[in-house]
Amino acid sequence: MDLFENEILPERAVLVGLDTGEYDSKASMAELWELTKSSGAEPIAEMTQKRPTAETATCIGSGMAEELAEFCKNNPVDLIIFDRELTPTQIRNLEDITDVRVIDRTMLILDIFAIRAKTKEGKLQVELAQLKYMLPRLSGKGVAMSRLGGGIGTRGPGETKLETDRRHIRRRIENLKEALADVEKNRSEINRRRKKDGTITAALVGYTNAGKSTLMNLLTNAGVLAEDKLFATLDPTARALKLPSGKNIMLIDTVGLVRRLPHNLVEAFKSTLEQAANADVILNICDASSEEAEVHLKVTADLLNEIGSGDHPIVPVLNKWDKAVENGTTDLAPRITGAVRISALKNEGIDALLKAVEDALPEKNIEAELLLPFSKSALAAEIRKNGSVISEDYTENGILMKALVDARLFSQVEAYQVK
Repeated sequence: MDLFENEILPERAVLVGLDTGEYDSKASMAELWELTKSSGAEPIAEMTQKRPTAETATCIGSGMAEELAEFCKNNPVDLIIFDRELTPTQIRNLEDITDVRVIDRTMLILDIFAIRAKTKEGKLQVELAQLKYMLPRLSGKGVAMSRLGGGIGTRGPGETKLETDRRHIRRRIENLKEALADVEKNRSEINRRRKKDGTITAALVGYTNAGKSTLMNLLTNAGVLAEDKLFATLDPTARALKLPSGKNIMLIDTVGLVRRLPHNLVEAFKSTLEQAANADVILNICDASSEEAEVHLKVTADLLNEIGSGDHPIVPVLNKWDKAVENGTTDLAPRITGAVRISALKNEGIDALLKAVEDALPEKNIEAELLLPFSKSALAAEIRKNGSVISEDYTENGILMKALVDARLFSQVEAYQVK
């Protein structure tokens, strides 16, 4: 018996791009190549066509569609992946012409997220994004949309086969939204407690595969999966980090980003991305050795603005600086204000990074021991609401409190400090 008889070979994919001048097609195709490998498929060829607009019926022109069909006929091709979102009609027509399954960029990214999701929340978010993408595509669906679980671009979260009944899907979407709302409520409560306790948080954000998880592991021994793959980390991780001054902060690793991240994914993962929005300091990490590093920093900055955290202190971190030196791409640093150059893999530049984090920290809560007259019970109530009470006792002279308060509240109670 052949030892490799039962070996499952990766699906062989042809990547197809349409260059209409809307974005950098070459860079986007390079990213699609990496996304395809991250999904477990093997990209074997790519084709790009320049056109002013997409062809309504097939996205690409009829001539290139025939050329694609000819290539598929003469080569072992299992899958065609387009570097843009396709309509159900375009998918069906392309599958009829090529006799090969066709998926688009969004379906590919959703598939990768389905593989990577490990937590209950992550699986809920992926399923919600998949259903929102599927719902308007039920009529005129092609081979790929007729079922989930049949290969790359069709994998679900692994719990149930998704039915194609509109009413069922809409009901499932509402159930998922309710479940995620409960998760978000719990996270909001955790964030509220952290704020009340004076916990400072810093979030690692940035392009996927920029080295966030490697940096997280280096700083906190978090044990986060760190692979040379896009979206290796999907579920957020929080760990305590002690700064050189002795201050303790909470460091949070977040999901990686890509250009043109599908809107449904941004919506579904909004609660996760809000970990960054609620952070006191944001570390915008990029792979400095990449020619696209500056673009990657901008993609992240744009999304931070979109989720309402663009005004938070942001520290640009140029990771893999050792590779940038080797590649001769060090001219990036002077153009990025306040950039810190590090190599998480080689543990280089970390002292400078931690100093930059400390410099960017908001003012920490102040510990105050107070004796408030009973006539100032309203101040005591505000401390309970907006500060963090360590101890409280009622004495004959007033309310004796030890509490953590912010600078604004401290200015109101400073006169009542116990000498």
